[in-house]
Amino acid sequence: MIPDWVDRYHYPFEPKALIVDAGMMRYLDEGGGRPVVMVHGTPTWSFMYRHLVRGLCERHRCIVPDHLGYGLSDKPVGYAYKPSDQARNLDTLIEILGLKDVTLVVHDFGGPIGLSYAIDHPENVRQLVLFNTWMWSFRGDRRKEFAAKLFDTTLGRLLYERVGFSVNVLWRQAVKDRRRYTSAIHRQYARAVASPEARRATLCTARELLGSSDWYDSLWHRRGRIAGIPALLMWGMKDPVFAEYLPRWRATLTRAEVVELDCGHAPPEERAPEILPALRAFLDKESAS
Repeated sequence: MIPDWVDRYHYPFEPKALIVDAGMMRYLDEGGGRPVVMVHGTPTWSFMYRHLVRGLCERHRCIVPDHLGYGLSDKPVGYAYKPSDQARNLDTLIEILGLKDVTLVVHDFGGPIGLSYAIDHPENVRQLVLFNTWMWSFRGDRRKEFAAKLFDTTLGRLLYERVGFSVNVLWRQAVKDRRRYTSAIHRQYARAVASPEARRATLCTARELLGSSDWYDSLWHRRGRIAGIPALLMWGMKDPVFAEYLPRWRATLTRAEVVELDCGHAPPEERAPEILPALRAFLDKESAS
């Protein structure tokens, strides 16, 4: 059952369901052809990839899960919502669906979550597409450590669970194009986390920015396993946090093409029409090789 707050004009899809870990994970499975798996971060959900799904599904099978705690998936009480847990759920989805020769598209926290699969199964990953993300520990980063300490306080919990700080403050500041990111579009993100209970995952995820440092380190130390996979880096250069990470990814992914975009943190939301031609060309080029 799709909630009545979902805008069916913008999100005309019929999500499927799979029981994983502690609950039911909803996911899109649209189109046919070689699979493209799109992995979101926080506080977003599969809605963010709607333009890419529509633009690619004629030639590709688009698989887009909502992590537990996000979007239309279950929000189990007491679940830890660790990125490593979400990565295990993604692994389960790919295995159950029998996906082969996968292209992984990742954004934000979807970076470590999705790239964890690529590191563990590089033989099954044909391509990588990265939007404004990371995959390393932030230990020693004073700004991140300050924020993490705030998340662990009563004030931090109230900001996240009562005010919706993740979606109503951080996310809105990070998305720079207000012409395309309208109040109606914002409501699709805000309504997905409309109650303190529904916002619990955003708080837990924020705390794992540092809380999962050992796991991020373990991924980064094995980055050589994905270094030679053909990659497309599509980067919002007005992103207040992630813009500066592009050179690090350039140096890490040796077969990367780079597209710099005049937008903020969320290229699939802010620049979908500009993204799609380059993304189609990248997928087609590798398909023909």
